[in-house]
Amino acid sequence: MPEVVVYMAEGRTPEQKKSLMKDITDAVVKNTGAKPDAVTVSLMETPKANKAKGGVPFSER
Repeated sequence: MPEVVVYMAEGRTPEQKKSLMKDITDAVVKNTGAKPDAVTVSLMETPKANKAKGGVPFSER
């Protein structure tokens, strides 16, 4: 029962998130032999004001 957690800044469309989760599931199935219904993918979105890179909040990048 593989589980993948992706941390990312908010802002993607529902379609983009659905596509990402499908692609991740497919990669896990291909590389581990797990069945698709055994793979869990969670997207953990953070508000851009609460995430920074190089000390600069994503909301200011």
